[in-house]
Amino acid sequence: MTGELEGCTVAVLATDGVEQVELERPRRALEEAGARVELVSVVPGPVQAMNGDIDHGDTFSVDRRVTGADPADYDGLVVPGGTINPDRLRIVPEAVEFVRAFAASGRPIGAICHGPWILAEAGVARGRAVTSYPSIRTDLRNAGAEVLDKEVVTDRAVTTSRDPGDLDAFCERIVQEIARY
Repeated sequence: MTGELEGCTVAVLATDGVEQVELERPRRALEEAGARVELVSVVPGPVQAMNGDIDHGDTFSVDRRVTGADPADYDGLVVPGGTINPDRLRIVPEAVEFVRAFAASGRPIGAICHGPWILAEAGVARGRAVTSYPSIRTDLRNAGAEVLDKEVVTDRAVTTSRDPGDLDAFCERIVQEIARY
């Protein structure tokens, strides 16, 4: 994957409560492929990551607030999960609009675990095949998505995966999708 994303900039949309491994692994894969990755958040930072929903992980510096971020500045978007991260993001209108505008542009979006919650909130899940953590599948169906139980699903530039066990497949696919764009 080395170099195929040279010159690309990718946003990772996260806030306090993000699942650490779901932030770190995709970011590392994107950077190893040559992309510049920016942490975009609804808070000024730093963002407190979690290992599961109980154990605090590391903190991560925010590169840009979502209120000052233009989706046109990015070649791809990744929304990590953790139960808390997307639940907090989906109640912030600017974060929802950022995702909605990104999807409207046709550029690649990746969301893992609980991350697809914001896809539902933004109306992006409607009419798409997706996968996710089991506990939000009913929400995705109610939002008009076709929910599959596969390690990675891509439908019209939106890539989703179920949980951290799918990170290898998720990271490989999101790099491919951004490179293809």
